Amino acid sequence: MTRKYHPEMLPVGLLTLIFLIAGLLPVDEGIVYLVALIMIWSIFALGYDISFGLAGMLSFGHAAFFGIGAYAAAWAMLDGGWPFSLALVAATLAGAALALLFGLVGRRVSGLYFSLMTLMLAELIAIVMTTRLRRLSGGVDGLPGVPRPALGEVDFFSNHNFYWVIYVAFIGTLIFCAIFKHSPLGQALQGLRQNPVRAEQIGFDIAGLRLTALAVSGGFSGLAGAYLASLMMYVGPQMLNWKISGDVVIMTLLGGSGTLIGPVIGVTLVELLREGLSATTQYWYGVLGVIFILCTIFLPQGLAGLGRQIWRRK
Repeated sequence: MTRKYHPEMLPVGLLTLIFLIAGLLPVDEGIVYLVALIMIWSIFALGYDISFGLAGMLSFGHAAFFGIGAYAAAWAMLDGGWPFSLALVAATLAGAALALLFGLVGRRVSGLYFSLMTLMLAELIAIVMTTRLRRLSGGVDGLPGVPRPALGEVDFFSNHNFYWVIYVAFIGTLIFCAIFKHSPLGQALQGLRQNPVRAEQIGFDIAGLRLTALAVSGGFSGLAGAYLASLMMYVGPQMLNWKISGDVVIMTLLGGSGTLIGPVIGVTLVELLREGLSATTQYWYGVLGVIFILCTIFLPQGLAGLGRQIWRRK
């Protein structure tokens, strides 16, 4: 019997192996930090793709879920004295709850109107956090000193040690997204994206499916925000900025939405470009914009879509 392999198995395995080797090799702390940053953004992008790639909901407000998760984790550890594990739970629930609130507010709109609604609400959250709630959020100064995990005598203030905590979360996110995508719920979301009218006619609860996808997506966004706050040991209003939402959209589209490996490829490409070009020019975003336009024209399904076409031809 011939065994068929999924085209994403090989690149996913290679990337996870590369990240594993990067943590094992005695490389510079800066390289470890960069790869850890890529994995955190990959968690964010994979979570974003649940609402965008699976359910077809283009959101410009995921920075709100990302930032509120970071603040929730910081408050839990700094003010509540919670351990790191419970702070992650708080961040995930905060992101999911805020996403659910966004979904309830915009349950009667779709398409571009939904995208603009999420952008508007996210900007409102950012303004409230830096003005009305500045005593809690630190205002424009943010909250420094966000702790890292504490486990016996292990020094998690070393990027090499904290790297493995992030690596486990990244692998767990990949596994969850792979299972979720091929689950009955994931298949229903894909059907909703392709033809919402047909999906409603055969009995699917469209509003419930969209709320579920948005809540799960927001939960992973909040989790990623918590990890980033702990990695930087700081959380500030920049994590609520609309540019964060724009970055995750670009990353997902460059890599290929609706795939498991696409968001990770997009994150890796953008972060490497950011690291390589920001040192030479302050206009590196312009270079990224040109690349994004070219990929949109010639690779509408992203880099992962190109790899899938090559796989099918072979």
